[in-house]
Amino acid sequence: MSKTAGIVIIGNEVLSGKTQDINSHFFCAELRQLGVDVQKIATIPDEIELIGQEVVAFSQRFDWVFTSGGVGPTHDDVTIDGIAHGFGLKVIRHPDIERRMRQRLGAEVNEARLRMANVPEGAELLATEALFAPVVKIHNVFIFPGIPKILQERFHAIKERFRDAPYFLKIVYVRQGEGVIASLMNDLLLKYPNLLLGSYPVLDIADYKVKVTLESKDSDYLDQALQRFLSSLPDGAVHRIQ
Repeated sequence: MSKTAGIVIIGNEVLSGKTQDINSHFFCAELRQLGVDVQKIATIPDEIELIGQEVVAFSQRFDWVFTSGGVGPTHDDVTIDGIAHGFGLKVIRHPDIERRMRQRLGAEVNEARLRMANVPEGAELLATEALFAPVVKIHNVFIFPGIPKILQERFHAIKERFRDAPYFLKIVYVRQGEGVIASLMNDLLLKYPNLLLGSYPVLDIADYKVKVTLESKDSDYLDQALQRFLSSLPDGAVHRIQ
């Protein structure tokens, strides 16, 4: 079985449309390449109670949980408080983060900035080369900052710990529409029930009408399913295979 993951995007700015969420797409793409099965994404507001409930529920359901947002110095950065509340933990000021902040900022350090040194009690710091925003891990939850550039740098620093058996992927670009090939795909799944099969109509490309994806962690199983699917298609139906 694949390792599973859930993603929690935290921020009123995402829900109000002020900021476009690109972090969930980044997590999904990277985790898929690592062989991890992302099963759910939630986007929630900056509310302590709700953050705690959602993150704990995800923690109980999935192998890994990734959160984004709400770890800065302002009034609406309540992710740490929410997650600590959900797990019934105290919020403490991590001495290593505080020390490095004081070394870097000197006289410019203030209480608002020092809030970024707060973590749930018992948390582990990852990607610690980061000055102010290491990844905070508590249980199976990984707490990331919301700024995409920083989030991506931090994820790449620790991503190998999530590597699982890879997914193998084949893409078939089909000239017929879904109405023509739907029954063929249904028949394929009867024969290969463990195949991950996707069908995505394309409206603005003349060469093909549907992109069909076939995935499996068993390369032989995938190849067998691919050949059966190709043999079932009408003559001339395949534009290309990737």
